[in-house]
Order: sequence, then structure tokens, then C-alpha cells
Amino acid sequence: MFRAATILRNSRLDKELEYQEIAKKIKVPAKYLKAIEDEQTDSFPNEPYCSLIVKDYADFLGLDGQHILKLFHRDFEQKRQSQNTSLPKTIITPQFTFSLFVVISLLLFFVYLISEYVKFNRPPKLQVSWPTNLSAIVDITGVTDSEATVRINNDLVIVDQSGKFSKKINLPVNGSKVVVESKSQSGKTTRDEKFLK
Repeated sequence: MFRAATILRNSRLDKELEYQEIAKKIKVPAKYLKAIEDEQTDSFPNEPYCSLIVKDYADFLGLDGQHILKLFHRDFEQKRQSQNTSLPKTIITPQFTFSLFVVISLLLFFVYLISEYVKFNRPPKLQVSWPTNLSAIVDITGVTDSEATVRINNDLVIVDQSGKFSKKINLPVNGSKVVVESKSQSGKTTRDEKFLK
């Protein structure tokens, strides 16, 4: 398929003409003639001046100006469409930025709500340090959630702000089963038990 710029260039080279020489004859800047031949659309003059230059340029070279102008419009439209399709533009506007900020804020808020819900509804963690040296009085210590309540053999134990607890219990001579239970505010419980003797 012949392109208008190629036809103009080949015709000019066949006649051994320079841009400056043609520019003087048809009274247009030589840079526009070069831009038209090189298809540098960003250097084209504004319409209708660009179309007039193409027609006059073709007529000067002895070509059919109207036909070349039609080819030029076809080529220019194809090039513009290919540039539009190959270079998708991402425009960041204040509205887009604000919308993005709102969406991210809502997502973070929902993640926070879900994490708090899961934290509230899960059983509390419980880690008991069972004594290794047994005597008549043993010290049961451990760690749980700071909001949980702890019972050792159904006796309420104080839990400090870091979740640590401790209680001394009397151990019978033949031993005893010790049950440690941690209960969250939502009523979920975690138990650990051991027979000590």
C-alpha cells in the first residue's frame, strides 16, 4: 500500500529537489515539508494549513494533489489511531486520587473490623508452666490473653496487664489433678490440665 509521504519523497528525489528549493517556490517552511515526508505528526502544522501544504507540495511535484491529500488523510488517521491504541493513557486526577484514598481507607477499616471480630471470638491463648520439683505447695504460673479470666481448680486467679498469672496450691500427698482454664470475654475457653503427684 502506497503512503502519501513515500510518494512525495520518491517524487522529490526523482526530480533531485531539496526542501529549501521547494519551500521557496510554494512559500512554506522547509521543516513542514520534512515533517510530512517523515510522518512526524507532532511537527505538522495545524489544519487546514497542513492539508493545503500537502496538496500544494504534491501539485508542485506534478502529482495529483487531491489524490495525495486523500492518501495523506488516510495515513494520518491510521497513524493517529495506532498511537491511541498502543499508548493507553493513565490520567491521575484529584478525583481519582480521592477515590483511591477512600477505597483503601475502607479496605483497611474492614480488615481492622474483621481482625477484631476474629480476636474477640477466638478462644484465648493459654500457656501453663507446670512445676518440675513437686512439694506440698506448688506454684502454677502461665500466660494468657490480658482480657481473659483464669481459674485454677475453679479458683479465680488474678491476671496482670501482660497476661501473666500465678497461684500457689496445696498438693495432697497422693497427688491431684490440676485444671487451668482461661475464659475470654466472649465466653470461649481454653483448658490445660495435668495430674501432679
